[in-house]
Amino acid sequence: MAQFPILATGAVAQYPARYIVSFRADVVRFFDGSEQRFRNSPGVLHQWIIALSQLSEQEMNTIEEFFLKNQGAAGTFAFTDPWSAQVYPNCSIVSDELDETSVGVLSGKTTVTIRENRT
Repeated sequence: MAQFPILATGAVAQYPARYIVSFRADVVRFFDGSEQRFRNSPGVLHQWIIALSQLSEQEMNTIEEFFLKNQGAAGTFAFTDPWSAQVYPNCSIVSDELDETSVGVLSGKTTVTIRENRT
């Protein structure tokens, strides 16, 4: 299984990075206006917004190759949570587009949003 690329520093992400925890819930609305809510997933869903800057050309190429190999949002891979170091084996990139900017040496930047998949 593919693994999200590690930066030259050995880190998965740079700060500031965002970490979102969510639950899926369904709501049933009755004619009398009352509601009943229930969880629609077995547990917490994780999402990471990884903003990367000051990337070298090699790091930019590695991220781009990873994105192309995974066919954007279609592929799955393992991702190591930068806060807990826990490996989540079934993750995917949220978008089918990768926006990269390179202005000069060590000035490449991109943002990748990764979500944990549940079946």
